Amino acid sequence: MELVEFFKVVILGIVEGITEWLPISSTGHLVLMDQVVNLAASDSFKEMFNVVIQLGAILAVVVLYFKKLWPFHSRRQEPAKTWFANPAQSGAAAGFQKFADRYLYMDKIVMWLKIAVSCLPAIVIGLPLDDWVEEHMHRPAPIAAMLILYGVLFIVVENYNKRRTPRIRKISQITWRDALLIGIFQVLAIIPGTSRSGATIVGGILIGMSRTLAAEYTFYLAVPTMLGASAMKLVKFGLHFTQTEALTLILGMAVAFVVSILAIKFLMSYIKRHDFKVFGWYRIALGALVLVLFSAGFLRA
Repeated sequence: MELVEFFKVVILGIVEGITEWLPISSTGHLVLMDQVVNLAASDSFKEMFNVVIQLGAILAVVVLYFKKLWPFHSRRQEPAKTWFANPAQSGAAAGFQKFADRYLYMDKIVMWLKIAVSCLPAIVIGLPLDDWVEEHMHRPAPIAAMLILYGVLFIVVENYNKRRTPRIRKISQITWRDALLIGIFQVLAIIPGTSRSGATIVGGILIGMSRTLAAEYTFYLAVPTMLGASAMKLVKFGLHFTQTEALTLILGMAVAFVVSILAIKFLMSYIKRHDFKVFGWYRIALGALVLVLFSAGFLRA
């Protein structure tokens, strides 16, 4: 790998690590960055690179929130709730209850089931539209429009939210309906410039979640969503890489992982004291700049 290409990959990994978790659109930034920091690779590889380096970002969530995400244990604990049957009884239900008592944190199992419900709209609606969106929407004008639209939406939602008290402050308070609604908001992020985290955070706040919980649930939801997207791109591209391509992917993921750790910690600390308006204003400013540069011919259609 040439030194210039090395620095390009590092820059793109940094952009991914920051923009994946801040609600400012990682895909939108990477598509725009491709016009400035253009990797010496085929279009199909660059398309896959932009998605696969998200594996580094996913790993950051797993590392930071492992204790909250891992649903298994190996010590018998007194169940907080009888899920299947009294373990003293006989039968299949009692057997399941004994297994749950022995090995599972059932509250985390339920959390993962709700995350699965949140993923359903992306599978049913997002997957069939993925190729069409890549062909028609990965352009400066739609990206700029979505940056501005959701920037305005963040400001409006935060102003509206000032007069409300969150009704959902814990994962356990998220209903199945809430989980589905958040998943519907996530589908909106199929359009580049929207921001997956931005769409789900806005959706979470609108249905009554606290800012901190909305951001945290967004991180959890990203694990299966982004893992699935990355796996699809790998299968679509094929698992045959040159040595340079393999090194490019590994370096991009490693940089995205380190930067994601810092970005997540920053965001969770920031929103404990502030709202999301600053990200709304940033999106509006960036969207306006993209439109100006595109109109002036500095960005390709």
